[in-house]
Amino acid sequence: MLKNTPPTHARLLLVEDHKNLAQAIGAYFESSGFTMDYAYDGLCALHLAAIQRYDALILDITLPGINGLEICRRLRQDAHLSTPILMLTARDQLQDKLSGFQQGADDYLVKPFDMPELEARIIALIRRERGELDEAVYKIHDLSLDTRSMQVVRNGQIIHLSPTGLRILRILMRESPYLVTREQLEQELWGELTPDSDTLRSHLYKLRKAIDKPFDQPLLETQQGMGFRLMAPESR
Repeated sequence: MLKNTPPTHARLLLVEDHKNLAQAIGAYFESSGFTMDYAYDGLCALHLAAIQRYDALILDITLPGINGLEICRRLRQDAHLSTPILMLTARDQLQDKLSGFQQGADDYLVKPFDMPELEARIIALIRRERGELDEAVYKIHDLSLDTRSMQVVRNGQIIHLSPTGLRILRILMRESPYLVTREQLEQELWGELTPDSDTLRSHLYKLRKAIDKPFDQPLLETQQGMGFRLMAPESR
């Protein structure tokens, strides 16, 4: 079987408390040319993520002490980490998967899995992230998003968003001034695990409230039945 070529100098953090599985995953990725670091609990994972830059994290949900969902939330909201995160779990219920995405995970793989699939997903996440980092800061009018720190600023004021809000903003800023359809947003956010329509509507409401309501000129535009876009007032 042909194996994917890993991105150059890719370094992964694997957070998995079952040491036999961790060793098997690590051996597979190291044989493919990846550099691996390991954490067997949540505190160790948070420490390593704070002191070392990784190209992606493989994060098990069920961990002793701090679980994977809480680690993901802390990395996204508290540490403002934009590194791709793939979550591993034995849970295959839709709500479990949605919980992972809502905390900021980029992908989700259910155990048991095939190593080549895990590798392919990690490579895709790293390549996508490296491609988006070519433009480190998006700026529209007086709104900016630093994709490395995930800091959002409008008119000099720092704006705090949820992990999903940050992902929506990043997509809209990346595509601006073009429309992004509801289907495009849902596909990028949740893949095939699309929740009910109220979920996206709620996130967009919170995003608009954060980036537009406190300011004189709105940037987030809804075109009924067509989609959404961010556009500077002077470009309309």
